[in-house]
Amino acid sequence: MVAGVAGHSFAFAEEKVADHAIAAGGYQALFSKEKPGIDGYLNETVWQDATWYPIDFLMLGKAPDSRDFQGSFALAWDENRLYLSAKIIDDVLLDKHADPLVSYWDDDTLEIFIDEDFSGGDHQYNHNAFAYHVALDNQVVDIGSNGKAQFYNDHINSRWRRQGEHIIWEAEITVYSDNYRDDKADNPSVKLRKGKKMGFMLAYCDNDGSSEREHFIGSQQIKGQDKNLGWINADVFAALLLVGSD
Repeated sequence: MVAGVAGHSFAFAEEKVADHAIAAGGYQALFSKEKPGIDGYLNETVWQDATWYPIDFLMLGKAPDSRDFQGSFALAWDENRLYLSAKIIDDVLLDKHADPLVSYWDDDTLEIFIDEDFSGGDHQYNHNAFAYHVALDNQVVDIGSNGKAQFYNDHINSRWRRQGEHIIWEAEITVYSDNYRDDKADNPSVKLRKGKKMGFMLAYCDNDGSSEREHFIGSQQIKGQDKNLGWINADVFAALLLVGSD
């Protein structure tokens, strides 16, 4: 757990926060009968009913204090999309690189890791899994099969809203299988269903003004010395189970 982070006392509303024992067994996304609005307001019933999971494992850099960073998130789904809501405390928001494809990991960034079939394994230069970097301008970047960073803005629609140091960041995610090809214009998305299991992890890149990100905090505990493995290997993701639909 991130040293110095004083739990999740910053709740915007009453929420069920999972402990690490629950999160270690994987995450659950709750079926939503209404399509959640991507507006940063959390007005939908599903966000009150969903379980919220902490983002508090240090993966790179120094451990932030509780004012510098705190985070939790919840997940929902319908047939067409996976939905994410994150509650973040960050005292400084930074987007210092004008080009979204340059050093995007060193800006304040929400990073969404998805392995559609929970197969694990290498995905550094292929789409066995995705490591979506969602920037403050809501542009989405991952590494393509050509080994270069490129946009995946049509995969994720996101918006964040700030009140002081409190941020609500919401996203709707179109899920693709490992058959996705960068050179195809008509890649079919995956239809979601109750009981489907995917691989998932969430992380946050935090930079308060340095040349590189100062903190990289994730939702999963990664064993070993090198914990910055999510962008390469989907084995470090946890199981995400879709629940709640008849």
